[in-house]
Amino acid sequence: MVAVVQPTHPQLAVSAAIFRDGKVLLTRRARSPAKGFYSLPGGRVEFGESLHQALSREVDEETGLDIAIVGLAGWREVLPAAPGAGHYLIMSFAARWVGREPVLNDELDDYRWIAPDALAGLGDLKLTGGLDEVIQSAARLIGA
Repeated sequence: MVAVVQPTHPQLAVSAAIFRDGKVLLTRRARSPAKGFYSLPGGRVEFGESLHQALSREVDEETGLDIAIVGLAGWREVLPAAPGAGHYLIMSFAARWVGREPVLNDELDDYRWIAPDALAGLGDLKLTGGLDEVIQSAARLIGA
């Protein structure tokens, strides 16, 4: 039997609301946590990394995109829903697409560029909690 290691403290993570031609990139998680949900690309901050370094690295690893970070759009806290689940503090940034086309790693299985004002009409897509608020805040920073 494999022992489950219980997290002992919250994990710091980053995500990016990446804008290109007035649309924002949504990516679908291919595995837990949030498997099957559309969200923003991102992930954990490694020890010694700045938030911007972590964000650029995570976006590159997950999507292959080059981005320019504009500013902090908001944050979200995800509390453990079940024993052994993670506790995350996610710092979400607004960013502009600079170059390259999306090439997803194995953590993601789909992506879509969507107009921020179309999010409310996407009832067929499962979205992570608080996504709309972060995207609207990021859109204001970008001027989209």
